[in-house]
This record gives sequence, structure tokens and C-alpha cells, in this order.
Amino acid sequence: MTRTVVASATKEIIIGFDQPFCVIGERINPTGRKKLAAEMQAGNFETVKSDALAQVAAGATMLDVNAGVTSVNPNETEPGLLVQTLEIVQDLVDIPLSIDSSVSAAIEAGLNVAKGRPLVNSVTGEEEKLEAILPLVKKYDVPVVAISNDETGISEDPDVRFAVAKKIVEHAADYGIKPQDIVVDPLVMPIGAMGTAGLQVFRLVRRLREELGVNTTCGLSNVSFGLPHRHGVNAAFIPMVIASGMTSAIMNPCRPQEMEMVHAANVLNGTDANCQNWIMTYRDHTPAAGAATEAAGGAPAAGRRRGGRRARA
Repeated sequence: MTRTVVASATKEIIIGFDQPFCVIGERINPTGRKKLAAEMQAGNFETVKSDALAQVAAGATMLDVNAGVTSVNPNETEPGLLVQTLEIVQDLVDIPLSIDSSVSAAIEAGLNVAKGRPLVNSVTGEEEKLEAILPLVKKYDVPVVAISNDETGISEDPDVRFAVAKKIVEHAADYGIKPQDIVVDPLVMPIGAMGTAGLQVFRLVRRLREELGVNTTCGLSNVSFGLPHRHGVNAAFIPMVIASGMTSAIMNPCRPQEMEMVHAANVLNGTDANCQNWIMTYRDHTPAAGAATEAAGGAPAAGRRRGGRRARA
């Protein structure tokens, strides 16, 4: 059974097919967040701190930490800022971290200060990236996210994306990195632009599990990009992709609708023993206002007429 071990200073988490779905909190990332980027550049980490605490309180298993505030001279500015951010976050919360950067110098700087066994996010199938990142993964004995694109870009053909993932796994083996330390991101396409995006990723995840024996992850909200009411699509996507075999996702745990689907999928997938986590999370749950209003308008749904006749006791 494939098990990817990640850890903070004192807490170990396992990503695996027989484990609860791993929620990797995405909020500590200035990409697309101008206010956060400006704060981090100015040395203000109050939002970083509040986002870290809020995500842990909401049930995040891990936190992704990204400090890519600018595309100007990232090799010079990003390593120091990433180190500062990592140190602040890991002194504040005690769950495993994902070191998220496209700059190899920043990744190594982060690995030098990270406590426990962090996840490196990420490496692609590009030869230059493979040669830069895989030696670091081996040196520090950490797991890595493998993203299924290479020099040709992101293919719309799922078979090509599978081939890229296989290439990364095989290349990693040359460095002595085992499949359990590779978490493949098969790349979720926006369903609004590609109607087969959901079917593609479900098929890809099954192949990655069955043929390569690797754990998987994704940027969850990519699937709903460009659509209205994105969280409804995201929430529906979660149990479907978990049923296909996905074992983690980079997502926003502060969205109750989406986290509810994670917890429910764990129950139905058999990874929440005796429904214990579900019960502890929702035993004091207050029904939504809509459900309360509906109940106030008449008899409970179970006691209403069906087919023109009231069901007998």
C-alpha cells in the first residue's frame, strides 16, 4: 500500500489510499492576492498568520506555503521571503507544510529551515526542473509533487499527461526516490472550457493509482475556473475524484460546503472509522436556514404525501 509520509516537528501525517483525504490548505499564497503580496513584501505577516490559524481551525491536514510575490528577480527575492514565511507559519501551527515554489534556490532554502518532513511543491517533466529539484528531494529525503507537464506545455490529451507523470516517476527512480515519495498532480482542466475535464481526471487518477502506484493531488478549484457559483462545482467534484482514487488536494478548507464533502467522502470511502470524525465535527451542527424554513412550513419530508398518498406508519 502506497503511503507518503509528511511531518511537522511533532506531528506525522500519511497520505495514502487507505487514509482520510489530505486537505492541503492553499491560502498562504500571494498569487492573485495583491493585498497579501504587498503585505509580505512590506514585512507584514498578519494575514499569513490569520490564514494559517483559520485553515487549521477549519480542518486542514497540511498547509501550502508560497512566497512568490513578484516575477521580478525571484531568484534573489523569493528564497529569503519563503524562509521567513515558513518560519513564521511553523512556529504558529503544528501541522506539516508544503514548500511551494518554482525557484529551486527558494526550495532548498526552505528545506534548510523546515521542521519535520515537508512536501516539496513541485517538479515538472522538464529536464531542467528534474535535474534541479530531484537531487534536493533525495538529499533532504522529502516527498515531492510531480506536475504532469513538460517542455511542450500542458497537453489536453490525458494519455500524454500520464506519460509525463510516468517519466517523472522513472527519472526519480534513477535518484533512488521511491514512488511513495511522489505525489502526482495530473492537472485538472477547467470544466467550463473543456467539457471532458472531469472524465479525464477521473480516468487519469485511476491509472496513476493502478499502473504507477502513486498518490495524487490537484489544485481543486481549477475545475470550476470561469464558472459562476464555483464552490458548488468544487463540492461536487470532491467525492467524485476521491472515489476515483485521489488522495489529496490543494484547496481552501475555509469553505464549509467543500469541507463537508471531504468529511462525507471519508465516511463513505471507509477512511473515517465508525464515522467518528463526522460525528465529532457535525454532532452539534445547525441545519441551514433553508432547511429550517422548509421544515417550518409543514410536516417533515419523511411524513409528506408521496404519490398522492400519505405513507403509513
